[in-house]
Amino acid sequence: MSTSTSSRRHRILRGVLTVALATSMGATLTACSDTESDAGPGSAPGPAKTSVGASKERGAVDASARAHLAGLAQRAADRGSLGVVVRITPGSGAPVEMARQAAWTKRDHRLAVGDQFRVGSNTKTVTATLVLQQVARKQIALDDSVEKWLPGLVKGGRDITVRMLLNHTGGLGDFLLTPRFLPSLTGQEQRTWRPEDLLAVTPEQDPPAAPGEKHSYSNANYTALGMILEKATGHSLAELIERKITKPLGMKDSFLATNAAWSSGKPHATGYEPDAERLRKILSPTVDLPEGVGFAGPERPGHTVDTEAIDPSWSWAAGGMVSTAKDWQRFLTALMSGKLLPEAQLRQMRTTVAAPEDGGGYGLGLMKVNTPCGTVWGHTGGLPGYSSEIYTDAKGRRSVAVLTSTNFGIKEKAAAAANKALVNEAACLMLGATATSAG
Repeated sequence: MSTSTSSRRHRILRGVLTVALATSMGATLTACSDTESDAGPGSAPGPAKTSVGASKERGAVDASARAHLAGLAQRAADRGSLGVVVRITPGSGAPVEMARQAAWTKRDHRLAVGDQFRVGSNTKTVTATLVLQQVARKQIALDDSVEKWLPGLVKGGRDITVRMLLNHTGGLGDFLLTPRFLPSLTGQEQRTWRPEDLLAVTPEQDPPAAPGEKHSYSNANYTALGMILEKATGHSLAELIERKITKPLGMKDSFLATNAAWSSGKPHATGYEPDAERLRKILSPTVDLPEGVGFAGPERPGHTVDTEAIDPSWSWAAGGMVSTAKDWQRFLTALMSGKLLPEAQLRQMRTTVAAPEDGGGYGLGLMKVNTPCGTVWGHTGGLPGYSSEIYTDAKGRRSVAVLTSTNFGIKEKAAAAANKALVNEAACLMLGATATSAG
């Protein structure tokens, strides 16, 4: 392969990753049970409010704020999000819950607040929690080298520490950037990837960075952490998640996916992505995507593809969990309120490095995001057909989840603006304020 061809291919894959998968959706926030009868499926949000972060009494969300949020959710669905679940626990009063969707998607599935979603990289917070539990037990040390645990499996592993894996400062690139992996990401190739195989195709960062030099988000970091956890404990990652997280917290609708299957008998959201032609147009301002590169799945209206059957098992410790808004909020509030980690480890988790592309800072598997109404903590996630933003306040007393049934689809201008307005408003309502925009 010529140098120019190789460079072009690398640029293509980097663009694909940067646009929707490896970088977080957290920057959405920094840019400026209800049913459909709440505001009506075609209702529009009211006019833009003149103040951002306007003060209101902390606590229950009033009826007018709920109606306005419902309008924003429906507009987001109609403008490209296709399906949206919003759930807010505001600190007092009943949770705010709503599901909205574009009309044509109802033929596939009627979306509900309790539907299972692929929560993608939110999984990293669970993996990090499990690692820090082992740190508290002195089974793993944050300053342990990767080479100690995974000899010969990670290039430069003698100089990369567990802490660096957790906060993405180890200097590893991402296997999602490799031509060998892209067909699996899009569902065009059916292959079961072992964690060690993913580490074997993980490139260096481009441009290269020494361990500890800078934050650069990479799924390979958490693939390595999953392997370290299994070696340190003698248990599979799925067993650890069930024993240490989901079972103690009563998260009955959450599990680590090992294939494309969903829980038998439990409803799940249908995920969608633009077809190859539309995807190429979406990415054309920044990415030279070849014709025909797109996601596998049945065709749907509006140059859209149903991606719910794409196998996410490759994402494993980096993004393989299935959950619901309620379940994940339960996990995140338990974590941030100190129920899952000792104070020392929670403090380490919240010690961040600069990560402006993530909307603020990145700790140990935890994002610190600056919203128009204040700081929130949590993570974001993205897999083909699914994106999510789930946060709490600093004490874990309030939480918000916005789940969306597309990932690349909300990169189009109108969809991105509507999604931004919805996430900003939901996060601000969680914090006891409002921040609406015309979107």
